[in-house]
Amino acid sequence: MDAVAGEGVNIAYDARGLVELDGSVPKIAEIDGDRAVIEARDLSTRKINSELRWLLYEEGIKDVRILNPSARHSLGVGILKRCRITFEGSLGYFGCGLIDGPEIQINGRVGWSVAENMMSGVVVIESNAGSLAGAALRGGDLVVKGQVGARTGIDQKGGTIVVLGDAGSMTGFMMQRGRQIICGDVGPGLGDSMYDGTLYVGGKVAALGIDCVEGEWTDADTEFVERKFRIYGLGSPPELQKFVCGKKLYNYDSLEPSERKLVL
Repeated sequence: MDAVAGEGVNIAYDARGLVELDGSVPKIAEIDGDRAVIEARDLSTRKINSELRWLLYEEGIKDVRILNPSARHSLGVGILKRCRITFEGSLGYFGCGLIDGPEIQINGRVGWSVAENMMSGVVVIESNAGSLAGAALRGGDLVVKGQVGARTGIDQKGGTIVVLGDAGSMTGFMMQRGRQIICGDVGPGLGDSMYDGTLYVGGKVAALGIDCVEGEWTDADTEFVERKFRIYGLGSPPELQKFVCGKKLYNYDSLEPSERKLVL
């Protein structure tokens, strides 16, 4: 790695000639006890994330507000501790992915793949989300108070996704575990090729996907849905239909326990 210095800023170039911008932490946040505010209007994605990690991991801050994120991509990713983060504005693609523990509030919209591979924690979005929301979700809660695009919860492995509006096509595609509550209408291909998990839908379903069938409603379903709505102050849930895997596409009965674990 070759480095070139100029006017106090180090710019490094790797063997391919690609530039690695200055990786220093801005340290401009206003800190008040265990809380901090970052004005992000003039910061790049790299600077915002490095400032956030510096506050959480080195300064012991537990509550961070980020002003003017300006729909930048890949903000708030890889945070692996309990804390609270509030984005005052919209995010771009891949926001808040690979997190384990934080409670994140987004007071705006988000682009594709929000909360991808979230392991635990909470992400609440006050407006709409793009396609692939909660992709490969492993745990925690993703709450979208607007509508979402296609393939919400694709390859979902756990956790809960709550959408107060409509959802696009292929919602719950290849779902393995977890639950989704979609209060509005859902596009074609609901639960296509799902292995397991539960889908609740309040509106119309354009078409069920392969091996997705209507399930039998139980008291446990009522308790679960009402509890989630109560936790996030969402009012009374609408009347919902339940959909599950028909288990016709894959021959579950022929699998050994070790093999069954791999697909579930």
